[in-house]
Amino acid sequence: MPIFEYKCRKCGAEFEKLVKNSQEKTACAKCASMEVERKLSVFAASVAGASSCPAQKSCPAADSHKCSSGCCHLK
Repeated sequence: MPIFEYKCRKCGAEFEKLVKNSQEKTACAKCASMEVERKLSVFAASVAGASSCPAQKSCPAADSHKCSSGCCHLK
């Protein structure tokens, strides 16, 4: 189920809601008005390059050059 961002036309509140269907009617989380509009959401992504390893901070073996995560360039 996707999370959509909304803005209320009546009170101006912005909120997120987990919805089953994109056609589902949504009420404002603050004032309960049905006059809400779905906002265009942005997302973030990162790509590991030759000089960075996404497992570097979370993989205890990354510093010892025995990283087994499969993504570490230090293996």
